[in-house]
Amino acid sequence: VHLIPVSPVREDGLSAKSRKRIMPDLLTEPPAIDPVYEAHVYCNIPTIAERSMEGHAPHYFKLVSVQVLIRHGDRYPLYAIPKTKRPDIDCMLVPSRKPSHPQLEAFIKHMSKGSAAQMDGSLSSLPHFPSHSLCEMGELTQTGVVQHLRNGQLLREIYISKHRLLPADWTARQLYLETTGKSRTLQSALALLYAFLPDFDWKKINVRHQWSTIFCSGSCDCPMRNHYLEEEQRRQYSLRVKNSNLEKVYVDMAKIVGIPTRQLRASNPIDSLLCYFCHNVSFPCTKAGCIGMEHFKVIKRHQLEDERERQEKKLYFLYALLATHPLLNQTVSRLQRIAEGKKEELFVLYSAHDVTLSPVLSALGITEARFPRFAARLVFELWQDGKRPKEHFIRILYNGADVTFQTSFCKDHYKRSSKPMCPLEKFVNFVKRDMFLIFNSTSYYDACHRKAL
Repeated sequence: VHLIPVSPVREDGLSAKSRKRIMPDLLTEPPAIDPVYEAHVYCNIPTIAERSMEGHAPHYFKLVSVQVLIRHGDRYPLYAIPKTKRPDIDCMLVPSRKPSHPQLEAFIKHMSKGSAAQMDGSLSSLPHFPSHSLCEMGELTQTGVVQHLRNGQLLREIYISKHRLLPADWTARQLYLETTGKSRTLQSALALLYAFLPDFDWKKINVRHQWSTIFCSGSCDCPMRNHYLEEEQRRQYSLRVKNSNLEKVYVDMAKIVGIPTRQLRASNPIDSLLCYFCHNVSFPCTKAGCIGMEHFKVIKRHQLEDERERQEKKLYFLYALLATHPLLNQTVSRLQRIAEGKKEELFVLYSAHDVTLSPVLSALGITEARFPRFAARLVFELWQDGKRPKEHFIRILYNGADVTFQTSFCKDHYKRSSKPMCPLEKFVNFVKRDMFLIFNSTSYYDACHRKAL
């Protein structure tokens, strides 16, 4: 399922200021959908330095933990358009080729020595960086590596240099790293960590394997989650069938490549076309004609319209609550332990996919966030009040923009508080109790097994 929301997160991460506090801007929706602009945002090509709101707090607050959930960086398509030449993208890492990064050459050398790392199961057989002259399907590109080197560098400047989150002599116990079993997620995590850590020591890197793309670990049995996902897929199908412009485009493209329309649709052409678009490669041609920008715009616009309807119908939201509870519960439990004084797992990195990040945004109530771009990052910061050390607060940031007060559990808090963050207990109560209210349940198990009303 490829689901793309429509409304934007402020790219610049700036905030409106009052005398008393720094408040994040409330996000506003653009007046009209621009499919080409949205596609550029999705590509996330590294060009200008990014401004971010990570690490901002009153001077007497102390940062005690950071948990980061990322989507892997730019990748080669997962699907090919039948009877066309695959896009010619080189997945060798070449520091002299753009986009590049000052640490790319050192990263390649360091990744070649990674035998001392502790990696769960099948992860140890995956390559540490991409290395094919013609990318394999789903392989991370050089752009994808650079995107996460930049993420790591940005987070290092804020969390290591400024806030001293990890000491210079950090140990393996202070770092928690978990990734799905795809090379693109492992390599994205390694690129971010390489640029982030004060000292990238393979002996201290312990990578855990997560077999589920929604990171449900040992709590994956949830029949109602599957029920809502199936209902959501039916809604998607119904909207697509009603779109006559979309159908005309699929018929036209199918004629160009000489296959049945049904087969073209099944090959998920937008996934492949986005790769052409992001890498500035001409769309494919045959003797019967060329796939063009007008085809691309119609398919992309439909994705954005689909997200608008998705927000209204709420089926995806119900799916998202059940899909993300195990991961959010793990996050909350870790934050509670650190708030009680434990000094382990101070920096946590989950390296995942769009289908991981998108439901987390939905479950938290961050409805105005864009669909996860390549190398998107969602950050949970835990802060201790220096004046009242027993009090802890969280900030949630998406691609550098502060979205704490867009969450359903902290929407109104800023009106009553002088602090630009949310009390930890509000997040705890949401995950442990309030997530299940809409299902008329009191627990994850009950919500998963209670039939829909």
